[in-house]
Amino acid sequence: MVTPVNPPPLDRTSPPQLTNAWRELAATLADGVRVRVLRAVYGDPRAAAELVPRLTDRQATGLDPLPTDPAELAPSLLRERRAEIRTLPDGTRLLLLLAAADQYPVPTDAFLRAVMAARLDTRSLDAAEAAGIAHAGAGGVVFRDAWTRIAAYETGSPADRRDVHRLLARVLGGAGETPWRSWHRGAGAPGPSGRLAAELGTAARKAATAGRLPLARALTERAAALCPDPSEQARLLTRAAGYAWRAGDGERARRLAAAGSEDALTGVLALRAGNAGEAFDALVSAVVRVEAAGAGEGGAGSFASGGAGSFAWGGAGIGAVDGGGSAASGAGAGPLPTDGGAGSAVGPAEADPGAGPRATRAGVGTGSRSPEASVGAGPRLAGAAFGGGTPPSAADSDGDLTASPVAEGEGRSRPTGVAADRASPSTVRTSPGPGEAPADAVPVASAAVVAPAPAPAPSAGLAAPPAPQSAAFAAPASAPSGATATPSAPPAAVVSPVSAPRAAVAIPAPTLPVATPAPTVAPRTPAPATHLLARATEAAIYTGDLRRLREAVRVADRLGVVSPGTLGGLVAAFEGRYEDARELLEAAAGRCGPGGDPTVLIHAGIAALLLGDHTRAATATLRAAASARARGTPVTVPQAMEFRAYADFWTGRPRACEAAVVDALWQAHATGQDNGACHLQAALAMFSALTGDADLCHERAASARSYALARGLGLPAALAQWALAYLDLSSGRFAAAAARLRALAGFGPGHGHRAIRHLAAPHYVEAAVRTGDTRVARLAHADYHRWASAVRSPDDLALSARCRALLAPGAEAVDHYRVALDLHSHGTRDFERARTELLFGSTLRRLRRRTEARDRLHSALEAFDSFGAPHCAAQARSELRALGTPAGPRRTGPDTPIAGLTAQQLLVARMAAEGATNREIAARLALSPRTIDHHLRGVFTRLGIRSRIELVRLIAEVDESGGGTTG
Repeated sequence: MVTPVNPPPLDRTSPPQLTNAWRELAATLADGVRVRVLRAVYGDPRAAAELVPRLTDRQATGLDPLPTDPAELAPSLLRERRAEIRTLPDGTRLLLLLAAADQYPVPTDAFLRAVMAARLDTRSLDAAEAAGIAHAGAGGVVFRDAWTRIAAYETGSPADRRDVHRLLARVLGGAGETPWRSWHRGAGAPGPSGRLAAELGTAARKAATAGRLPLARALTERAAALCPDPSEQARLLTRAAGYAWRAGDGERARRLAAAGSEDALTGVLALRAGNAGEAFDALVSAVVRVEAAGAGEGGAGSFASGGAGSFAWGGAGIGAVDGGGSAASGAGAGPLPTDGGAGSAVGPAEADPGAGPRATRAGVGTGSRSPEASVGAGPRLAGAAFGGGTPPSAADSDGDLTASPVAEGEGRSRPTGVAADRASPSTVRTSPGPGEAPADAVPVASAAVVAPAPAPAPSAGLAAPPAPQSAAFAAPASAPSGATATPSAPPAAVVSPVSAPRAAVAIPAPTLPVATPAPTVAPRTPAPATHLLARATEAAIYTGDLRRLREAVRVADRLGVVSPGTLGGLVAAFEGRYEDARELLEAAAGRCGPGGDPTVLIHAGIAALLLGDHTRAATATLRAAASARARGTPVTVPQAMEFRAYADFWTGRPRACEAAVVDALWQAHATGQDNGACHLQAALAMFSALTGDADLCHERAASARSYALARGLGLPAALAQWALAYLDLSSGRFAAAAARLRALAGFGPGHGHRAIRHLAAPHYVEAAVRTGDTRVARLAHADYHRWASAVRSPDDLALSARCRALLAPGAEAVDHYRVALDLHSHGTRDFERARTELLFGSTLRRLRRRTEARDRLHSALEAFDSFGAPHCAAQARSELRALGTPAGPRRTGPDTPIAGLTAQQLLVARMAAEGATNREIAARLALSPRTIDHHLRGVFTRLGIRSRIELVRLIAEVDESGGGTTG
């Protein structure tokens, strides 16, 4: 595996042989699949070892989604857990069933109230504690592990499960508990019901608006299972897929999406885990369809804003389903959906109808128990427990989700709203047990979004009103019917369900306030079409295809859709209209206020990167990630971190920034965004190049390029190529660096990227000058200087001045280097400043300005040592040795045969090894052929060789070992 992206070590109580079996099987899986397998089985290596052999070839490579039904994930383990549950007394099993239903698959925090309402004796749990299955805790029942909890639920008969769900629905009587009450009402339904489907749909939209996307997904799936209309059922499943995707459950989203054929959903899934070109085509088609259908009308994929890939799929709406409410008989009832999705619950054979604890139906809603469900009655709940009439419907209590009512049957206030999930995500707390990973390491796929307590008041700096948002991305003032609108006041902070696997690189929960999206300025431009166009722009950016970018602009102009500034800016830049590009990109980059729409912020970050404003790019992308967490859409966080990495390359903190990217890589894999993971892998290759880890850089770059080229992802493929070129350049392999960058310039869409070629232009100029190809170097610099002059970025202007210095002869270069360093002092790219000082010091040494050369080289050495870049520090030490100045001991780096050469000798040796004659080397270094001959004799003497053939072999061996340095 190239980069360690797995969760932390699993529980030590797992049998060693099973853990070893899982490790052997894990080696056969793709990186992303390996992470998602562990996540799907709750971190249990035994379940993972059971699942992997059952996967198809396409599932093992990530082309098809993994199973989500527990019965498909680990059937043998589940059978063992159910057998343990069956040995317990009936009263104990009844309490475990009630506790499991309260937590699985939707946590509702109603167990204690249900026990009080049913007058159950909790001392029955002593038997479960004695068996090591579960025990009573302060808030309810703590199961041994997730699989025991699932087994406790599935061991109950379908009728008993419906009964306990109805009990839980009855005690959830608070106005803010509508979504959870609706869940239990739907779970307790014996068969299809249009009325319940409509209620569940309404509750799902409210949950999504409040940022509880996993709950919204579960409610919508259950609504689909109860919906009697096949066409509406398909729309509901598509909407559930959207909720699942936004919540970070990529595997479930892909499974649910297979039930429909929505272009927008297909496009977003392909953008993040498929072919980027196909994603663009699907998204542009969706833009045309949405615009033709009108905002919020029909089934054209209407969705609300809320970040990349954020959508709540509309259509006629659940309210259009027949609301007769007549339930079918128990024999035809759709079973309660488990974590496997709509209608995937264990059937009668799996549910142990002959062994399950029974609950009396007296006074519970409508419908009657089927004859099959009456076999083998177990302990019954007293009739009074379910008395008191029908549970309240959604219409009875349709209040605000953020209210804090006093729960029925309890003498305490139930925390609701965003804080409710943190305060009590479920009464049934699952503690890590044998074979189960810690809860904070491997998140449960179906867990509700966990939110911390309300954040403290923000500082004065954060309290300032955010910058106005673009009409291109602003959500409408009111969402159309059937769509889920972005909340006007989303939760202040929501922790992604994909938690960081390592505490050292955990991304903290944000505390930024979230602003209310501004209304759309152009009334004829629907937000759905605008957001889909933003997704299409991202697809074109990933491919690097100018033709697709132009096509997106034409579609936007034809339909009257306001296009994102990054789209027009990129087209203008690629066409050479730099002034126009700067204006468009400046407008997009300016929309980076705190709490804005994550999509707007990501595009602001991209625009700022193109403008060379790394500080603003870092701010925008960090705010995008914070806003995504606050809105309950963790799927957007890795994408924001993809572009944050570009801002971190040259800041001088490669190790710390690399750690954050590794964490984002794990999140991308866990949420099913393998395309984003590929981009992050390429970014990690660049960090390895900066720190001089040649082997890791090559491995990461190879992994990123092989994946990217297969899916038309030109951006990560080009970034990986740039990383390899920079590694060659900083290690003195100038010809190899020039060849890589020259190839990058010639790559077409899907293999290269114009933006990366532009960013790498200063390095191409340096490599070309060092190899004597000054004509190409001057052409590359001319275009780069024109862009730098247009955007007026101090860092870009500094790099342009450095290029001019490299191209200038002799003493003329000194003034250009001074200009470059002065501009660097106003910029943020500390790493590039150190490289400029190194090159300036080397030039001063050759001009025999020893004092100033020594100062510059010492400054560069200190910077590279602090950055953790030993290969660059070795170059500075070599230059200082050539001055006769002690540079201190080398901190890191291998002891190679060429370590004793001076900087000038090493440079001459490398050029000679690359085939340059003495006269050619002299021309490149502005020295006489006689001086070059003197240097080569010294090289041969120190290395103990007698010919250039031996020199070529020795230099190649040093390069293969990663121990080369250069002056």
